[in-house]
Amino acid sequence: MNGFTVNTGLTPNTGSGDSRPTKPRRRNVVENDEYAAFIRRIIKAFARRIATGDVEALRDMVALSTQLDDSISEAVKGLRSHGYSWADIADRLGITRQAAHQRWGGGK
Repeated sequence: MNGFTVNTGLTPNTGSGDSRPTKPRRRNVVENDEYAAFIRRIIKAFARRIATGDVEALRDMVALSTQLDDSISEAVKGLRSHGYSWADIADRLGITRQAAHQRWGGGK
């Protein structure tokens, strides 16, 4: 014996023979309302800074729109991989599941 021991509480059970990945679990929502409010305040502050005469930064602000669209798509993709249906997503957005699927489904 080599003197090392395995803490079975910290070691995954590899003896089951089941190599399938586990289905992702839904995560609890934690402080997302406050986080979204913080982001809104930052965007408004950025707009105020640009409005004081920084015309060059206007391009950066417009680029945020593209980034936001990409981020929404990533968020929807993540929700779908966590088991949320198109109906679940659409309901939160006040649109039909068909509209949600058409916008973010990518033909899937």
